Amino acid sequence: MEKTVELNQLGLALADYKGKPSTLCPGCGHNAISNQIQAAVWELGIAPEKIMKISGIGCSSKSPNYFLNRSFGFNGLHGRMPTLATGASFGDTSIKIIGISGDGDTASIGMGHFKHVIRRNVPMVYIIENNGCYGLTKGQFSATSDQGLVLKHQGVNLLPPLDMCMEALISGASFVARAFSGDVKQMKELIKAALSQNGIAVIDVISPCVTFNNQDKALQSYSWGRENEAPLQGIMHFKNREDMQIENFEEGTYREIELEDGSFLVLKKIDKEYDPTDRSAALDLLTESYKSHYFATGLIYFSEVPPTINECYDLPDEPLNRIKADRLRPTRESLEAINASLY
Repeated sequence: MEKTVELNQLGLALADYKGKPSTLCPGCGHNAISNQIQAAVWELGIAPEKIMKISGIGCSSKSPNYFLNRSFGFNGLHGRMPTLATGASFGDTSIKIIGISGDGDTASIGMGHFKHVIRRNVPMVYIIENNGCYGLTKGQFSATSDQGLVLKHQGVNLLPPLDMCMEALISGASFVARAFSGDVKQMKELIKAALSQNGIAVIDVISPCVTFNNQDKALQSYSWGRENEAPLQGIMHFKNREDMQIENFEEGTYREIELEDGSFLVLKKIDKEYDPTDRSAALDLLTESYKSHYFATGLIYFSEVPPTINECYDLPDEPLNRIKADRLRPTRESLEAINASLY
């Protein structure tokens, strides 16, 4: 009997959202992220051609090759992914942007660009594939490597790590989340929610490097993540209120968050009272998890989205990159009028 292929609302199969075969190490956490991105976009019913994927340099920046093969893509310079994303968002405001970066690409050479793309509120999903080392160049320490970490070819890391969720929060991001690549269900729901927002959404994904940074005591290892991940909520994303399945939840054990596209994120409380709309509570949580040496995963912070940089500049609905040159180029008469007004 022929197997029926499940299709989404656009009539597309999950295979239509796949990329090229991965050349990353078997077991790399980045591959799990790629799989969940394509699953999230497929489930949301977004056409691959309506996605722009952008990256910089590093193992993480190879990832866009492995999902959404029909989407637009650009692989740029080390740390410059946010700059490319800003330009792409101006070129076509109808395209959803997924920016893929790593802890080296973002937390070191790209830190300045990371802070400013958040300050500008460029409408995009910014995913940090955080493995705590430079995997592509043989395992040097990165800015998120755990203090005291010992790597074979690098010795002991003497410096404290940066917390990228903390950096995103204090920079003004309205959507901040953390995921673990070993918890694919939670990660997929967070990606779906991030794609449903209009402003910048930052997801820091702890993604173990099985080759250079997967010792049992390493903060970004699979074994550490499984034992020390502390999910804040059970997370479910629904396209509309009619699809929500909350009848089995007791009153007071969950909360709803309506996203900008009209979809809903349902957060089921697990073992602690936590309000992701409270910025001070988010800062306290990140401080506590850093001191106590565990990863709090889930939706860390959410707020009403301020105007994006595109809205500030009042860009037209028609994509700038589709407007013909004869419409963009000023006429000789208009240029002469402008020059005359300057005298």
